[in-house]
Amino acid sequence: MSVPSYFLKQEPGRKEILSSIHSIITQEDKTVDGSVGLMMGKEMILYKQKGYFKYGLASVKNYMTLHVMLIYGDSPLHSKYKTLLPKADFQKGCINFKTAEEMPLDIIRQLFNDCAKVDYAAMLSKYKKS
Repeated sequence: MSVPSYFLKQEPGRKEILSSIHSIITQEDKTVDGSVGLMMGKEMILYKQKGYFKYGLASVKNYMTLHVMLIYGDSPLHSKYKTLLPKADFQKGCINFKTAEEMPLDIIRQLFNDCAKVDYAAMLSKYKKS
C-alpha cells in the first residue's frame, strides 16, 4: 500500500493530522524514506534512514501514535518534548495522541528539525560495532 492510500483509509479528523505530520517529517528530515509496513503487528508508515527504522506514524483503534527512535528511553529530546507536548502521552520511544490539539504542528516541526540533525544510521552502526 502507498502512503497516500494509507491516509485515504483514515477517518477525516485523523487523516488531516496524520498527513500534516507526514509532510513535516519529509520536509524536515530529508534523510528518511517513508513507506507503509508492519511494526508490532500494526500497519503504519515506517520512515527509515539507510535501512534503519527512525520514525513511525500510525492510526490505531483508540489513538494515533508517533514513534521517534531518537527519544527512546530518557534522552534529552524525550525530556524536552515531553515538556513541550504536555497533552500527549509519552512512552519510551513513542508519543500517543488522540487529537490534533495534543500535537501542535509548530512543535512537531521543531521536533523533526532536531531529529534531522542526528545521523541515526551512523549512530546505530557505531553502536553495533562496539
